Amino acid sequence: MSNPRLKQSRDPTSTTLRRLTKMGDNEREREQVTVVVLGDLGRSPRMNYHALSLSEEGFEVNLVGFAGSKPQIEVLKDEHITLTYMRPSPDVFNKLPKLLAFVAKVIWQTIILFFTLLTGPRSKILLLQNPPGVPAMPVCWLYCLLSRTKLLVDWHNYGYTILALSLRKNHPLVFIYRVVERLFGKLAHGGLCVTKAMKIDLEQNWGIGKLSVLYDRPAERFHPISIEEKHNFLMKLSSTYSCFSGSSPDKTVFTERYADGRVSECEDRPALIVSSTSWTEDEDFSILFYALQDYERVRQEFPSHYPPLIVAVTGKGPLKSYYTSMMSEQQWMHVAVITPWMSAEDYPTLLASADFGVCLHYSSSGLDLPMKVVDMFGSGIPVAAIDYPALPELVHHNENGLIFKSKKELANLLQDWFRGFPRETAIKETYYDFYKSIDEFRKLKWHPCWMCNALPLFKNKKQE
Repeated sequence: MSNPRLKQSRDPTSTTLRRLTKMGDNEREREQVTVVVLGDLGRSPRMNYHALSLSEEGFEVNLVGFAGSKPQIEVLKDEHITLTYMRPSPDVFNKLPKLLAFVAKVIWQTIILFFTLLTGPRSKILLLQNPPGVPAMPVCWLYCLLSRTKLLVDWHNYGYTILALSLRKNHPLVFIYRVVERLFGKLAHGGLCVTKAMKIDLEQNWGIGKLSVLYDRPAERFHPISIEEKHNFLMKLSSTYSCFSGSSPDKTVFTERYADGRVSECEDRPALIVSSTSWTEDEDFSILFYALQDYERVRQEFPSHYPPLIVAVTGKGPLKSYYTSMMSEQQWMHVAVITPWMSAEDYPTLLASADFGVCLHYSSSGLDLPMKVVDMFGSGIPVAAIDYPALPELVHHNENGLIFKSKKELANLLQDWFRGFPRETAIKETYYDFYKSIDEFRKLKWHPCWMCNALPLFKNKKQE
């Protein structure tokens, strides 16, 4: 009989939650895998999914990263996943000049990550998320060399292209970052990447092979919800945001519960749009801002043709205060914008409650895919996403989503989509195959895809 116990590490550089399981004679010993994220574990959903799949397939997982957002509940409950939190860099570093602060954080993270790996459980395989690759890639490579551990890299994007957004493309630090990614990426034993376009680029331009493509898939918690669930959630939001409140105690502007307990959607309801953003340079919120301004103008001219809009923009990031202050200066009468921070439990419900999703993610490399679109598709809602080279691997215009290239195109898409809403159904009839494609997308889950594309990498390592 297994007897899980919870033990807190006294390691001075990390707070480790270790679950020790006594295995019966008939249960085989689990092989240890370390999964490393040089970032917030709670905001690294793909690595959480890796940990869960590894656990399900008989591995013991040490998930290493920084504290911050709460990891998904399935990870916290899994007795075969250990969470190792590294100590973050001191706040005083943020007061230094930008270049000096970057160098100081790299030195700090180098020491903390290396010491955490040395004092953690011995693994035969280490899976590293990239980016960020500096200093994670050289540190993990050195640790793997010393401990004879196989290094696998999960390529989400290129760190040097992200760094170039805040610096300039020909900045020395960008050049050094690119050299580090390329060098240590070639020294790894293999890995995964999020698109075919990235796999081709890594092979042809960087000489990095032995990679498998593993597309992101929505977690089980991202799914359509019932009208009752939607009503309960919107009632919860109405206690914080007045734009959701209805004219009676058990009514929102979207839904109403009658005396017999029946819930229905209001015939004159506004439309609910959701957009998730990190409020960074690679997501230009001014595009959506312009589209909403234009929608306000059209709604004023043709009030009977277009519904009011409520737009929920979730996320945290450095540019949030800039754009929220810009929006607060507007005198919009028909468009309301809220910027909530949603918990991991509430975010999927918000998506499933929405009528439409907007993705502003513009890949710094042009080679990754937006996870937020994956989650929106999983929730069953239509999505409009800004175009870039790899996006067609996920979004097919007028087949399972809408693609725009400019702020004017987004403005036109929103006006076309919501003309006559919610009474007219012409759009839904026009895009029947569109909704059908979203349903088909939802049927393909993460773990079966992981079994086909990722598990062979770990099995091959076990057989060596």
